[in-house]
Amino acid sequence: MCYKSYGLECMSKKNSVLSQEQLDVLWLQFQKKNNLSDIQLRQFQTYAHLLVEWNKKFNITAITDMRSIIEFHFQDSLSICSFVNLSQIRGIADVGTGGGFPGIPIKIMAPDVFTVLIEVNQKKVQFLHEVIRRLELHSIEVSSLDWRTFLRQTAYPIDLVCARASLSIGELVRMFKAESPYADMQLVYWASRHYSPETKHEKYVYRQESYVLDGAERRLFFFKKNEQE
Repeated sequence: MCYKSYGLECMSKKNSVLSQEQLDVLWLQFQKKNNLSDIQLRQFQTYAHLLVEWNKKFNITAITDMRSIIEFHFQDSLSICSFVNLSQIRGIADVGTGGGFPGIPIKIMAPDVFTVLIEVNQKKVQFLHEVIRRLELHSIEVSSLDWRTFLRQTAYPIDLVCARASLSIGELVRMFKAESPYADMQLVYWASRHYSPETKHEKYVYRQESYVLDGAERRLFFFKKNEQE
């Protein structure tokens, strides 16, 4: 997937071969920045290697070099940890998770939070199951339903819906319809600093947060049901 619409250029043109020493430094910096245990670090490292290996056979992600995986997949997914107390979250759903972002990095950080990964591409579904198995993650499910069917047919115990480089806000806000079991949940949307919601969707925005990724400002938009509806 190319992330232009999401605000990230395809990183394949920036691929570079790292020495083992350089890679060790990157992982150590990532561990310290996110206060990871050694077990969590090994889970991220295994995850990264699975991404690289599976991408040789299937189109899991356009971002394939290790430096970019750490920064543009893992660190970007974990940006939410600065703004949401995950210990108070019952469960999350990750819409259009693709290779597992942001759901699996969040799950590694908060292993007790129930997680459902929503993905319709069957090759990616296979990949997600393999990641879950290899990382020995628990209380996590993969749903291959499309978003509209997911809203009609499921009622998972979640508080937070995450969307990163997946569906449009117009599709995502369907969760706030009165008949939806997720109408009272909040939605967080990863976006570039240039993004602004359409006028008809502004009523759902209740919070915005900024963070920096690779020297560029990015934003998280938080949406919830408009109480006047």
